[in-house]
Amino acid sequence: MANGSVEGIVGWSRRNFMVPLPHFATWDDFNAWLEEQCRKRLADVLRGHSESEPMERQWSERHWRTGERLQRDLEAMMPLPPAPFEACDQATGRVSSQALVRYKTNDYSVPVAYGHRDVGIRGYVDRVVIGCGGEIIARHPRCYGREDMVFDPVHYLPLIEKKIGALDQAAPLADWDLPAEFQTLRRLMEARLLKAGRREYVQVLRLLETFDLADLHVAVKTALRMGAVGFDAIKHLVLCQVEKRPPKLDLDVYPYLPRANVRTTSAASYMCLMAGGSA
Repeated sequence: MANGSVEGIVGWSRRNFMVPLPHFATWDDFNAWLEEQCRKRLADVLRGHSESEPMERQWSERHWRTGERLQRDLEAMMPLPPAPFEACDQATGRVSSQALVRYKTNDYSVPVAYGHRDVGIRGYVDRVVIGCGGEIIARHPRCYGREDMVFDPVHYLPLIEKKIGALDQAAPLADWDLPAEFQTLRRLMEARLLKAGRREYVQVLRLLETFDLADLHVAVKTALRMGAVGFDAIKHLVLCQVEKRPPKLDLDVYPYLPRANVRTTSAASYMCLMAGGSA
């Protein structure tokens, strides 16, 4: 298709589909709406488009629908390539000592284990995907600002686990909005084991390297309800959450749990209460 034809179709689509300017929460919603509009247009009649082949001149006055012309065009087109087309900008970069990769005018984080390594970058309209050695190591929403840093806090947890004093000062974690139960879990762990409890809390956060936040959140809430405040217990609970099976925790392995001390009730205690005394 000639470049002018492509530009004409783009202009037609802009005038008919984007005036007035539509608003959507995500790109997926916008693309789904565009697809719906295009499918509706398949029933439109194309004025001025008629058959002209010698064997079908009797149909020369027929006006064709968009869907019919599309089907004829598809029959004449070459098959699509076996691999889908990646509609993205491809670039290369190198990870800095801060585990950041520069793309365009912004920096995107990768796991700290990939520091000082060469990476490949794919910039889509809505996201940035970073790979190394044939493996995808980071995904981020695309940033269109300038000189911004886009962090994934999980990328820095292995380093913070070793340097636990930086937990409250680390910039990648500054704006990390975790559910309130995580702060409760941290407070209980630190009250029990002080600095070691803070490190155990980071180990719980590192479960996000494998599991979704929603599943880990459920496991943390269950652990708080059961009183099983520990990394091993939460790991077991999140596995049960993912695998849809009931947990089997032996709470005897948690000696730090508060235990109720119930004394045997004596008749003398009741007599004291009736007399206005105390047991």
